Amino acid sequence: MEVFPRNKIPLFFLVLIATMTTVTKGQGTRVGFYRTSCPRAEDIVQSAVRSAARSNPAIPPGLVRMFFHDCFVNGCDASILIDGPSSEKTARPNSLLRGFEIIDAAKTQLERVCPGVVSCADILALAARDSVLLAGGIARWPVPTGRRDGLVSRAADTANLPAFNDPVNVQIRKFSEKGLSTQDLVTLSGAHTIGTAACALFSYRLYNFNNTNGPDPSIDQAFLPQLRNLCPNGGDGTRRVALDTGSENRFDNSYFRNLRSRRGVLESDQVLWSDPSTQRLVQRFLGVRGLLGLTFNVEFARSMVRMGNIEVKTGTQGEIRRVCTTIN
Repeated sequence: MEVFPRNKIPLFFLVLIATMTTVTKGQGTRVGFYRTSCPRAEDIVQSAVRSAARSNPAIPPGLVRMFFHDCFVNGCDASILIDGPSSEKTARPNSLLRGFEIIDAAKTQLERVCPGVVSCADILALAARDSVLLAGGIARWPVPTGRRDGLVSRAADTANLPAFNDPVNVQIRKFSEKGLSTQDLVTLSGAHTIGTAACALFSYRLYNFNNTNGPDPSIDQAFLPQLRNLCPNGGDGTRRVALDTGSENRFDNSYFRNLRSRRGVLESDQVLWSDPSTQRLVQRFLGVRGLLGLTFNVEFARSMVRMGNIEVKTGTQGEIRRVCTTIN
């Protein structure tokens, strides 16, 4: 898929992006929430993300994943950022999240300029958008803001996060419970076009899948030796492997091409091609003849806005944290 410079985005892309927010905003958030109360808010967040990503390409996918993990647990309220012996941050699904220091850095700058105004939840939402932009997404889509920060963060609440080995029906159910469609599921899974996964999350597919003493048959046989070389049997489970072979730092639709070629790294990704209910959507992102095509970048922006409004706290709910890692 061609990625367009910001000043050369086709008109129909601009129309879609300009109109999607009015279709998907809700629950009290709106575009331009800080226009008068903190006009530099979005620029400050973008600057913090850009500065970090310049020295560490793992930052953009890390921030997108963090936003996802935050929204799926008690809504998009920055509860993922809170420190504590049993907070969400300590739960096993969140143990490998990265980029917390970027949110803290942006918050510190914003507190100097606009103390007590910009929520940590909005900083995370904006940082996720800017991460996609820095990785090659086509446009800086408008993010509705106005979220407030949550007052509860419990590791136990992460039990229903979508998992690396969830079958399609479970993934669909978990997304539906958050008001998201099957198309949102396939679209947001496309975030794996950037970033890496630890060997511990998928090595079972390489050596003893379902206690067969053999590999997952859905893995391309030409791809299997490459994965085994990167993740030796009994080796270091923390070693990281690109989720999108050949394009791990570029936001494009090659993730979907890999699924078609049976080169999805996580089981939860590859089953999107194996199941008819999701395969058709993958094909549409690939522009398969005879199907109405979907433009991945634009649909991803739409789905991110929808996800960003899951169970948000606005108005007098929650608070505006002074420090993102702790409740006031």
